[in-house]
Amino acid sequence: MTRQSKTPACPPVSLESATPGGAPQRITLRRSVFMRAASGAFVLIATLAAYTCFTSHLGAWQAVPLTLAVWALLMLCAVKHEHAQPVALKIGPDGLSAWSRGGNLLAQGRIAGCSQWSGRLLVLALMPDHGRSRTLLLAADALPASVFRELAVLGRRGAGA
Repeated sequence: MTRQSKTPACPPVSLESATPGGAPQRITLRRSVFMRAASGAFVLIATLAAYTCFTSHLGAWQAVPLTLAVWALLMLCAVKHEHAQPVALKIGPDGLSAWSRGGNLLAQGRIAGCSQWSGRLLVLALMPDHGRSRTLLLAADALPASVFRELAVLGRRGAGA
């Protein structure tokens, strides 16, 4: 019987330990406090808007169960969305790839476009060899600052800016 090691498909490696010979760099993403707060604010505002609409048609007490159902649905969707986000990136000479917690490839391709908002949020367009382009949204607090800057530069270079 042979022993098999259980290694993830995309193990985290820091930028400092990446080989200088052009080997791909793997970066583990942290959960973004900024994105969680934005998601929580969205759920709260949408729930209050639903309550306001229901109250005008049903009355205050009759609107409460429907409002709680809207809140539960939005929270479920927010949690599902957070679990679907990539947990690791791999920067290579041929482009960027994003990996899920299960080690599945979520998106891969060369960086074809970029938008950046005040050093807090980076939107990268990845163009695979075949198929449609994919958009990757990265918050600055989910990455080390040096990686965020590197991706912003790669994005501007890929966009032709």
